[in-house]
Amino acid sequence: MREVVLDTETTGFDPFTGDRLVEIGCLELINRMPTGQEYHVYINPERDMPESAFKVHGLSEEFLADKPKFAEVAEGFLEFIGASPLVIHNAAFDMKFLNAELSWLGRDELPMEQAIDTLLIARKKYPGAQNSLDALCRRFEIDASNRELHGALIDSYLLAEVYLELTGGRQPDLVLSTGGSANKVSSSSSDAAQTKSRMERPNPLPSRLSDEDLQAHRAFVEKELGADPVWGSTPQ
Repeated sequence: MREVVLDTETTGFDPFTGDRLVEIGCLELINRMPTGQEYHVYINPERDMPESAFKVHGLSEEFLADKPKFAEVAEGFLEFIGASPLVIHNAAFDMKFLNAELSWLGRDELPMEQAIDTLLIARKKYPGAQNSLDALCRRFEIDASNRELHGALIDSYLLAEVYLELTGGRQPDLVLSTGGSANKVSSSSSDAAQTKSRMERPNPLPSRLSDEDLQAHRAFVEKELGADPVWGSTPQ
């Protein structure tokens, strides 16, 4: 199962009042584990950088001046994410910016159904608690010490760890496969034999029943069920 963890940085809060994307960071998960494949790009927003936004991510207008515009990176970005589910913290915010940029290029927008919102998952799991990315890192004891400022790629890596914790940790639930060899449940008859031998005691425990107990039991069986109970007969 392929998923893409995604984060963005912007010049502000609303693309429809002039704010733009300035950074996209993505990393690939296969079966909920990072593969090392990532997509990262800084983007020239073609506008100034508000001081309030600069204090969040530290990306200056001068630094971004020679970076590609979104139109130049859109194709590569779309190729990387494909149709994979997008794991995003506060998905409504990032998807709003991504879809605004795509629509300005005449491209199809990303469906909200493609997004997995970890903020909503966290709010459902921990109602009333702080559920920012920083707060969740503290909750799960994830090291975020090198995160002095927000950054799309580093936040994606932190979010990947948070996502794994929110959805059950690094070890997925044990599910017995029904679509392959029986070896997936019991890898081989020799394995089963080894398991059985490990479970058996080398020396059986002595019986706790006395001779008097055994005689009383036989007398009860003969009285209630007859002298020749069915389980004592020999199969023909």
